[in-house]
Amino acid sequence: MRTINEIQDEVIDEFEGFSDWMDRYQLLIDLGNELEALPEQYKTEENLIDGCQSRVWIQCDNKDGELVFRADSDALIVKGIIALLIQVLSHHTAKEILEADLYFIDRIGLREHLSPTRSNGLLAMVKRIKAYALVYAQEA
Repeated sequence: MRTINEIQDEVIDEFEGFSDWMDRYQLLIDLGNELEALPEQYKTEENLIDGCQSRVWIQCDNKDGELVFRADSDALIVKGIIALLIQVLSHHTAKEILEADLYFIDRIGLREHLSPTRSNGLLAMVKRIKAYALVYAQEA
């Protein structure tokens, strides 16, 4: 099993293959398009992220001690951003997620190339994922 940092390094390598931000946005859109659709039953107010300009839902399940995230958004780039977060953080323990330093966000230039509202949304998504991890860590 790869560590969160190993996955972050792979993401950084993938994004460094594109010098043009239009290509990086396209990569985000492609990641969003590859994201498995979130079943309608999980598109609830409870799973909706506050602080996002677009609608984003995150569902978390604990499977044998690993947190598994599923998500969806009505905006393509945002869907790509949540797909990246899931790629990095899903299938890890609550403790690993809580201790993770998500350095890939700044290293790929994501925060600086997002509008302020999307950047706030990104922070809200990370906060929600860490909040799920905190709940499961306390239950453990």
